[in-house]
Amino acid sequence: MAETWDEQRLIAGGFRRVYAEFEWYDGPRAGLADVDGRPHYFQGYDYDHADESDEYLVWPAGEAAVVLEREQWAIFVGWNQRSEAGEAGPESHPDLGRVDARYDELTRLLAPHRQPAEGARRLVGELGFDAGDRYRADGPDYWFRWHPGR
Repeated sequence: MAETWDEQRLIAGGFRRVYAEFEWYDGPRAGLADVDGRPHYFQGYDYDHADESDEYLVWPAGEAAVVLEREQWAIFVGWNQRSEAGEAGPESHPDLGRVDARYDELTRLLAPHRQPAEGARRLVGELGFDAGDRYRADGPDYWFRWHPGR
């Protein structure tokens, strides 16, 4: 298991908050995180090369998109809490579609924002973990420290 740090140690170490995770496959593949003090989308640069799995394309997220992303994330977190409590099964996962009308609407509204923007930067994302719950309203339990791409 990865070492966990408290929030102050993460921030002092240059790590920045992740607000939402859209995809996880052997690590975070897409989501919303702070880069240079502002929320940015991140997307794994190359799924096919394990030696480059820590490289991401990042591009700024507009304020309105961030509000919608956090709303959708809160819907997912609520479902996850119910699921872990045994009150909801995998068939009710909001990402399946036709389960939560607002979640579906947000998916449609956010789709264009989640596509890499022209001028997206290529950065290396180093992970740091906190000791909080895996999924919670303020984001997942991991943070990124960003470095210039290779």
